Amino acid sequence: MALLESDVPIREVVTTDPEKAKALENDVRAKILDMLAEVEMTIEGIHEELQRRGEEKAETTVRHHVNVLKDADMVELARLEEADGGTRKYYKSNTRVFSYDLPEGADETLAGMQATATGELESLVETLYEEHGNEIERVAREMKPCEYCETQHYEEFVLRELLNRALIDLSETERLDRLLTNGE
Repeated sequence: MALLESDVPIREVVTTDPEKAKALENDVRAKILDMLAEVEMTIEGIHEELQRRGEEKAETTVRHHVNVLKDADMVELARLEEADGGTRKYYKSNTRVFSYDLPEGADETLAGMQATATGELESLVETLYEEHGNEIERVAREMKPCEYCETQHYEEFVLRELLNRALIDLSETERLDRLLTNGE
């Protein structure tokens, strides 16, 4: 006899590769990504901004965190500048991490919009599979780690990546900002 039995629905999905997940194990790295999302900074600048935000870290520790993010391909060298007989390196994030919580009551507020979005996404997924289903399935099969694994979750991952990349395209070309400001 079970002491507890509950239907537990999926409420969130996090998609990332294992190297990026490992890089985000430390909350300071998420802060660094946030700082570097808008402006390029040197290690010294990152160190100062972290201190301003209440993070007391040695500059060598900051350098280590930036290197971990670089190794995970989440931060890139943006430019080099001659300074004081040496070279100053500026870093910039190529990854945006949203780690927010919705306010209490947002689920009820968003429910109608979620229903609209679900219907639109269903139509979009149908269109994607009609026009590109073979390519999606091929990529999913290439991801499949063993012959016994199902590809269904890999196909879902590919779809989520497509949608995420499309949102990034809208954001990077400032079309998303225009759409969001037109709604105000």
